Amino acid sequence: MTSTFGKIFKVSTFGESHGDVVGVVIDGCPPNLSFNLEAVQRDLDRRKPGQSSITTARKESDTVEVLSGVFESRTLGSPISLLVWNRDQKSKDYNHIKTSYRPSHADFTYQAKYGIRNWKGGGRASARETIGRVAAGAVAKDILGSWYGTEVIGFVRSIDALSLPSGPWTGGFDGIETNAVRCPDAQLAEKMVALIKEVKKEGDSLGGVVEVVVKNAPVGLGEPVFDKLDADLAKACLSIPACKGFENGTGFDGTKLRGSQHNDAFYMDEGRVRTRTNHSGGVQGGISNGEDIVVRAAFKPTATIMIDQESVNEAGDAVSVEGRGRHDPCVVPRAVPIMEAMVALTLMDHALRQNAYSPR
Repeated sequence: MTSTFGKIFKVSTFGESHGDVVGVVIDGCPPNLSFNLEAVQRDLDRRKPGQSSITTARKESDTVEVLSGVFESRTLGSPISLLVWNRDQKSKDYNHIKTSYRPSHADFTYQAKYGIRNWKGGGRASARETIGRVAAGAVAKDILGSWYGTEVIGFVRSIDALSLPSGPWTGGFDGIETNAVRCPDAQLAEKMVALIKEVKKEGDSLGGVVEVVVKNAPVGLGEPVFDKLDADLAKACLSIPACKGFENGTGFDGTKLRGSQHNDAFYMDEGRVRTRTNHSGGVQGGISNGEDIVVRAAFKPTATIMIDQESVNEAGDAVSVEGRGRHDPCVVPRAVPIMEAMVALTLMDHALRQNAYSPR
């Protein structure tokens, strides 16, 4: 089972949902860079459970510990190991599915592939694994910001049928962290929260779309043909639990435009090549062009619901799987920092690869 992402800036996550710890080892981080532990903790706090009435009730502080690779708040160039302890496991909530397969979970596929699975909280298939991604992503975001002034901004574009208007969001990003769903439109956010609470009472769940906008991305990131930037961004986002779709730029809506409408015309702006529109989402020919990188990912409704469902057990017998435990009725708001992290890790890895051609 591989748990490593990246070619130069490599991250390897470890730990299970109900194990003792979860975390990440970052290998390939350049030496003598400022290490911002506060930024790492801040993003982990955005991801952690128990944030509001619309998230899982699991209570974890998710306090990060640095085990190696940092000295006097500077990176050493050696592997950076970051760890978070699991403190609030309730494994008894999963006793009833010890030999049964929950619909739309990884229970059956893990068992079929490996012949063994950790049924306590889903093991490695749990979103608890993403703690390591978010911690490493915070490191990547901090470096990208110091090198290029890059900002990686994520927000919720839609939940169920409630959605921001199509096209680029122009209302500003200041309101994202002021509401429980991380939607920049305050009025729409209120409707989203109300809908999630309503569906939670019914024991059901919702899905939605997260968008990430990268500002001040450097030009030239991407390795055609098979490691195109948009292709690697797609892989990164689709590796997140519950993610089932990916778009860059206009995405599928671009199929409704003609070439004359979709092409991004070039012009010169104070000696810099720019595009008048950004239907390409900041990536052309698999390489970043300096415009905002815009990506979207679709997240399915949470698979664990508080409604009994038909299934089978390991013996092939028909069973009814009861909904138990503490789960998000909608994973989308907590997916925002996870998706930011995966985008930042992809950009960081490609930035180091680009430095091999033309060092900063």
